[in-house]
Amino acid sequence: MLSQKARYALRALVELARAQGAQVTSGELASRADAPRKFLEAILLELARNKVVVSRRGKFGGYTLARDPAQISFAEVIRIIDGPLALAPCVSRLSFRKCDDCPDLATCSLREALLRARDATSEVLEGYSLAEAATGKGAEVFS
Repeated sequence: MLSQKARYALRALVELARAQGAQVTSGELASRADAPRKFLEAILLELARNKVVVSRRGKFGGYTLARDPAQISFAEVIRIIDGPLALAPCVSRLSFRKCDDCPDLATCSLREALLRARDATSEVLEGYSLAEAATGKGAEVFS
């Protein structure tokens, strides 16, 4: 399940994509994303550390995207904020580990379904960018 933190992050980033390179203050982003300002500032700091946004301090400061919005996928943002997309660690591509209660990966009756869910989720979220969300293009993917 997508956390509220990830929802705020995605909403704020879509607003930055809509700003088309103009700086937006954290207060304005919080208002546009309908997010608590202090919480969003912590999220933006995490996104800056991961080179998704650039922050500028001072009176004329604010946030901009670090890259073209077409190059930032929903999957990238969700992984930064919430961690792996996989429903279980044994099917994660980036954070694989054997499940604690699983005696054997090869005979696990759940793993095939979880692999398929991971692949389908990844395909959709990797293929959907901030640019598409900002313009509404590609929304048919979610209909």
